[in-house]
Amino acid sequence: MSENPRYSIIAPIYNEEGNIQKLYDRISAVMDSTGESWELITVNDGSRDRSLELLAEIADKDSRIKIVNFARNFGHQLAVTAGIDHASGDAVVVIDADLQDPPELILEMIERWKAGYEVVYAVRQERKGESWFKLLTAKLFYRMIYRITDVDIPMDTGDFRLIDRNVADVLRAMREHNRFIRGMTSWAGFKQTGVSYVREAREWGETKYPLKKMVRFAMDAVTGFSYFPLQIMVYFSFILGLLAVIAIPVIAILRLILGYEFLGGQVTTIMLLLIVSAFQLFFLFIMGQYIARIYDEARRRPLYIVASRYNLAQGAGKPAAVESPSEAGMEVRG
Repeated sequence: MSENPRYSIIAPIYNEEGNIQKLYDRISAVMDSTGESWELITVNDGSRDRSLELLAEIADKDSRIKIVNFARNFGHQLAVTAGIDHASGDAVVVIDADLQDPPELILEMIERWKAGYEVVYAVRQERKGESWFKLLTAKLFYRMIYRITDVDIPMDTGDFRLIDRNVADVLRAMREHNRFIRGMTSWAGFKQTGVSYVREAREWGETKYPLKKMVRFAMDAVTGFSYFPLQIMVYFSFILGLLAVIAIPVIAILRLILGYEFLGGQVTTIMLLLIVSAFQLFFLFIMGQYIARIYDEARRRPLYIVASRYNLAQGAGKPAAVESPSEAGMEVRG
């Protein structure tokens, strides 16, 4: 048997104490059935409950359970990134700890991988236990991303996927701060395919993506993979200019016919200024989002900070393509 495991399973953890044991039981049952070596890399993303304590208890009994413990909450996408940084398997699987994505589907992903596919993503046919608002916004989000981004990102997919070691190495070399993992995976290319499944309702805890985080996530997706918001400014400015050109003779003629008091001058001016100002502020906001992301990259801060590791070598997790520690994850040494 090789020193490195055949499969690396990555599970970001944030306040999931009610799911920790169930996650371990189901992952271990599925992966043991393959008859091949595996590891489960859990990334504790600043949990405030007993998640880390429960993970440590399991890791003490099973050395295949590895823990990357963040110094604070850095967010789901950076937790996935840290997992990929520390994964050593030939195939890497990303799965959420809430068990809405069934671990049993990993076996079908492995079959597709062994058939020659390098990325196998899970496509949600149905989402149980979610509100109509969540379903509607998710549907709109995926279709908007599909339409306006510069890469072909499959619709109705999350981060639940299997990636080959070659793909994992490409992702490890991509160190941008505002991350959209599923978009980065699609951008990387390679031979990809999807498997369909029904996403179950959450049994314990609450969603880690409320509306505020979903909006931010959508902004990261759009600004990371599309210039469409910047390009659309040209079209809006053209439309506003055309309307102004048309409005001038139209208003002049109407005033000649109906009298000078028609559409009083001040009212017309104020309305036009409000409309133009609204568009200007909106597009300044869009430009500000792109500039803020440039600023994030220019600061060259570490993507995440590791407070401690369990069942992992202290030097693990630094991408081979990264020369500066600020581009990788930083470790706090006691």
